[in-house]
Amino acid sequence: MAENMIGTKCVQAGYTPGNGEPRQIPIIQSTTFKYASSAEMGKLFDLEASGYFYSRLQNPTNDYVAAKIAALEGGSSAMLTSSGQAANFYAVFNIASCGDHVVSSASIYGGTYNLFAVTMKRMGVEFTFVSPDCSEEELAAAFRPNTKAVFGETIANPALTVLDIEKFAKAAHDHGVPLIIDNTFATPINCRPFQWGADIVTHSTTKYMDGHGGALGGCIVDSGKFDWTAHADKFPGLCTPDDSYHGVTYTERFGLEGAFITKCTAQLMRDFGSVQSPQNAYYLNLGLESLHLRVKRHCENAQAIAEFLQKHEKISWVRYCGLPGDDYYEMGQKYLPNGSCGVVSFGVKGGRAAAEEFMGNLKIAAIETHVADARTCCLHPASATHRQMNNEELLAAGVTADLVRLSCGIEDAADLIADLEQALAAI
Repeated sequence: MAENMIGTKCVQAGYTPGNGEPRQIPIIQSTTFKYASSAEMGKLFDLEASGYFYSRLQNPTNDYVAAKIAALEGGSSAMLTSSGQAANFYAVFNIASCGDHVVSSASIYGGTYNLFAVTMKRMGVEFTFVSPDCSEEELAAAFRPNTKAVFGETIANPALTVLDIEKFAKAAHDHGVPLIIDNTFATPINCRPFQWGADIVTHSTTKYMDGHGGALGGCIVDSGKFDWTAHADKFPGLCTPDDSYHGVTYTERFGLEGAFITKCTAQLMRDFGSVQSPQNAYYLNLGLESLHLRVKRHCENAQAIAEFLQKHEKISWVRYCGLPGDDYYEMGQKYLPNGSCGVVSFGVKGGRAAAEEFMGNLKIAAIETHVADARTCCLHPASATHRQMNNEELLAAGVTADLVRLSCGIEDAADLIADLEQALAAI
């Protein structure tokens, strides 16, 4: 039988009940698991057997849902985390530690930028931020002998730049390191970065995957294709014995398909504990079952609203890669031919004050920190998610003082446009 289509995977992948077992994924709301002997449990602690012993590391409910997301992305293995921030931290810190260096696109979510530029810098990991539109030569010049990874977002939040994944993947692989892509906005419905050369994919599952603003979460997916052993000197954590697990070498024990996620779970989740709750994983799975249907509606609404805003006299500019003439239209046609996301960024004439007045006039769209769920919401990033950045950093991230980020929900497009029209008229 041929491989299932992605819509079928949204509904069916990750969990197959046996005879008389629950049709829906069961919520295993337990911190611990019982064993008949210490010897059996000892094998789990030594990574010699598969199973569960403490939900801070792994939980069956979480693993069912992670397996579904791995299937959607076309990866070999995956793990859930408590948030998208935790997913990005773990994905990078799993291979880069004190004294190491990472190349990142400058056009990324403000919270991720702060994680990299401030918090992880204090941990001894240094980042070089490059324009997503940099030349191949400029990108190559950012690498150092101690570079361990390259990071970018498929569609940047909130600048909506579309990353040239193939260009960044080639540069990463030319220097013997993996490309990590945050695919939150595109979701695997509209882009599967592994097909373009990415090696690790992350998600804030809080966004479209959950889709209802109900549960925080994140996910890391490994393609299983990056050959860590070909660059063993760069990745000793994966290719040399781990003393905290009696000398296990992850690439030898678990192969290329399982080494990265096993180490991330056995080491980082063990020590940092940013685990997603089984209840949240259950909610996430409910969202995943309709992901392929909702993403299509989000994109239809965003396209209609972007076209409306583009013609409005009180709007100075609109960014949405579905608009012909947009700076990223061609890149969007390459990587996102079936639609990008439900987020539109635009500038209100009159700058920050006019943008804030406009948002205050909205009736349907709510002002929220959140983005990418069933209800339409908006945000002024320079005053919120990116307020820790200075003006130079804001410009590098593609965030201007007049930028409004509108996350189009799945309401009727006509009602959303009417709401925008009255809010602009009142300025």
